[in-house]
Amino acid sequence: MKIAGFTIVRNAVLNDYPVVEAIRSILPVVDEMVVSIGDSDDGTEALIRSIDSPKLRIVHSVWDPTLRKGGTVLAVETDKAFRQISPDADWAFYIQADEVVHEQYHAAIRAAAQRHLADKQVEGLLFKYLHFYGTFDYVGDSRRWYGHEVRIIRNDPAITSYKDAQGFRRHGEKLRVKPADAFVYHYGWVKNPAQMLQKMKHINQFWHGDKPAAEQPLATTEVFNFDDFDSLEKFQGTHPSVMTPRIARLNWQVAIDVTQKHFSLKGKVLYWIEKATGKRLFEYRNYKLL
Repeated sequence: MKIAGFTIVRNAVLNDYPVVEAIRSILPVVDEMVVSIGDSDDGTEALIRSIDSPKLRIVHSVWDPTLRKGGTVLAVETDKAFRQISPDADWAFYIQADEVVHEQYHAAIRAAAQRHLADKQVEGLLFKYLHFYGTFDYVGDSRRWYGHEVRIIRNDPAITSYKDAQGFRRHGEKLRVKPADAFVYHYGWVKNPAQMLQKMKHINQFWHGDKPAAEQPLATTEVFNFDDFDSLEKFQGTHPSVMTPRIARLNWQVAIDVTQKHFSLKGKVLYWIEKATGKRLFEYRNYKLL
């Protein structure tokens, strides 16, 4: 069995993406790691090369600015990176630049991939998600944060990235998947307030690229406000070991009161049901669970 990892990244230094941690977190699981570097204005390539692994293979890409609206360019670039993996790979492990996998799940991931290797009905493996917010101490615990997503797919040219690269489709249909029995830790919302604002302004270009700069979301905002959440809880677990140096560099504080909840009546009822039963009613699923 061969697993190829792949990711895309652009301006990783400017936006302080934990892409090095993301890549290192899955290197023990994959047999090769393709990193597609977009045209960047910083030292992104030097940052990626600092990983210094024989599994690493860097390719280059120029992102099409006409595809920014709706995040389409992210899906296009993901597909381009996917097509760069070795033809003999059985599975492809997609990791985004702000996603990290804890080493405690490596064995389970390899075992799930091996277990479903011969069953061609299984087109992908489904991961659970933890979304960190503000600092490394808080995670989202409401339906506002997606709970699952497909991150390992068959090496099948009929599979393509969907919408803004959150998930995948095969001939336009949702993938049939099995659980990977593992979590992805999403750190996209953990930055100091000034850097978070810069990142959000940068990302907004991929959804609102047709609007003038003055009309972009957050155009007149000076510091990102972390008070815009409906529900958070204190994180009680451990972070992936590759994140240790980054966590030690934390140089800001965000005061968050996790007892404060900001729900509509409907949201409050659904949140209570999920906490009481463990079931998320009416959840959108970007996949078909076998």
